Amino acid sequence: MSTLRFKTNINCGGCIKAVTPTLNQVAGQGNWQVDTNVPEKILTVQTTNTTAQQVVEAVQEAGFEIQQA
Repeated sequence: MSTLRFKTNINCGGCIKAVTPTLNQVAGQGNWQVDTNVPEKILTVQTTNTTAQQVVEAVQEAGFEIQQA
């Protein structure tokens, strides 16, 4: 299993709710989390088969900014 980390602008519970369906579909429920308590709003994804590009595309599709940390 590998860990992917990204800086995002997902900064509140409402944002997390908006991105949840897309990230659950790509990464799987329970395999990702966003730390909204740090300025970089770090998204961490635990995965065995999801690529960084798939995560980036999913978050952008949900309307948020993302870049690999």
